[in-house]
Amino acid sequence: MNIEAFRDYCLSKKGVTEEFPFDKTTLVFKVMGKMFALTGLERHPFSVNLKCDPNKAIELREYHSEIEPGYHMSKKHWNTVNFSGSLATNMLCELIDHSYTLVINGLTKKAKQELENL
Repeated sequence: MNIEAFRDYCLSKKGVTEEFPFDKTTLVFKVMGKMFALTGLERHPFSVNLKCDPNKAIELREYHSEIEPGYHMSKKHWNTVNFSGSLATNMLCELIDHSYTLVINGLTKKAKQELENL
């Protein structure tokens, strides 16, 4: 999955916005104002930081060399995923979906309701 496909997939999700809150090269995707994915536009190979359940994060890192503890993030809750590696597109989409769902599950009841009404 290249960066254009990654961007399109993230933006296809309900309530998602893209921003550059840190600098001009760090692209961040948020759902209802909460970050679920980010990538450095100048990072090579192309990799993405995604939120992950702590137990699942450990398991994924053990089985996939393309998945490492989150770069400049909480190593417990974030993974850095190499999108230029050998992981299948459907798995990359599942990892994005997992991150998005974790963030939604952590939203307030009011924010969840606002998201449903979009």
